[in-house]
Amino acid sequence: MEAASIDSNPPLINIAIVEDDPDFCLAISQAIGAAADMRLARQANTRAQGLAIVQGPPVDVLLVDLGLPDGSGIDVIRAAASQWPSCSILVSTHFGDETHVMRSIEAGAAGYLLKDSSPVRIVEEIRSVASGGSPISPIIARQILARFRQGMASTGVTPEPTAPPHLLSGREKEVLDLITKGFTAQEIARLMQLSHFTVRSFVRRIYSKLKVTSKAEAIYEARTLGLLPD
Repeated sequence: MEAASIDSNPPLINIAIVEDDPDFCLAISQAIGAAADMRLARQANTRAQGLAIVQGPPVDVLLVDLGLPDGSGIDVIRAAASQWPSCSILVSTHFGDETHVMRSIEAGAAGYLLKDSSPVRIVEEIRSVASGGSPISPIIARQILARFRQGMASTGVTPEPTAPPHLLSGREKEVLDLITKGFTAQEIARLMQLSHFTVRSFVRRIYSKLKVTSKAEAIYEARTLGLLPD
């Protein structure tokens, strides 16, 4: 008896990218190219090109940068949500302020992540959003929750978050302050007269104590808790 032929290969996730950062484009393109279940269908570098892509055949996932050279990626999100109702839209950006978060979600974005996430993590989140999930980085989730709390407590007083006493040691605060100023781990090691490995250990402890996974999240959380000036 001949067995029925079964295709065990998962369907390809067709992806379009609207992004003007060449390094990020290259990293994501390589990550998608290495994934057996994904295909980079189209790519654009500007708002105008992104809007043109949306007029063509739909894709499964659209990855959009908000800060495009000729306008806002939110316009592309809004057009894609209208033209491609079955497409899942994932926003990628360097910044994560509350206004852009809420505007992106209102425009039709299903997920939101920061660009300093690793390409591997972004590929995983593309799979998540393609399967109906809504991947949102911790920093963005906190901002959305803060917006809802403010709305619910509009007639009362909302307490400001405060850091537990001695959350970070003096040396950890010094490392975090230098990270905030843009110094690399190697530069911090020279400034503090420490080994590169010691600085890396400080960074890991800072991330662990603040319950974050990236530099941007660490800076945001530390400022929220009053560990750094706004």
